Amino acid sequence: MKPKTTVLDEAAIRRALTRISHEIIEKNKGVEDVILVGIKTRGVPLAARLQKRINDIEGVTLPSGELDITLYRDDLTTKTNQKEPELKETNIETNIDGKKVVLVDDVLYTGRTVRAAMDALIDHGRPSQIQLAVLVDRGHRELPIRADYVGKNVPTSLDEIVTVTVSETDKQDEVVIFEKNE
Repeated sequence: MKPKTTVLDEAAIRRALTRISHEIIEKNKGVEDVILVGIKTRGVPLAARLQKRINDIEGVTLPSGELDITLYRDDLTTKTNQKEPELKETNIETNIDGKKVVLVDDVLYTGRTVRAAMDALIDHGRPSQIQLAVLVDRGHRELPIRADYVGKNVPTSLDEIVTVTVSETDKQDEVVIFEKNE
């Protein structure tokens, strides 16, 4: 794959997450009963960053959690070339019943990851609302799912791949579009 363009650099990611934090506070008229849940892998550090920014703004540390959707995927056999999927830990220590849960992910594409995340989340309780925050919305939805909070809309072709790297796992913050090799 060859890089086509950098869509967001470190500063742009920081600004997008700050804006999303303000939007979450505004839409929910504060942060009472709001819980942030990051979808593994890169949604987790993004949720932690949102948690910190909201704390800086409101002076409240929101409860947060981590969600592994591996067993809820509808493409498990085609997505991984493994016989046994690699499971990561789900960690939601707060009771989500009656709460407003903001799912956080890096890229919204077909909507299938979010559908799997909603299924996994509902196995943990019955939130009053599920909202979605994504750093990048690249379009090409296969399911009727939309994000409530978007860092950047990036129209893409099906021949492109959007890659998000975050310093917590990848040593660098960046969103890059790559062209698929023929």
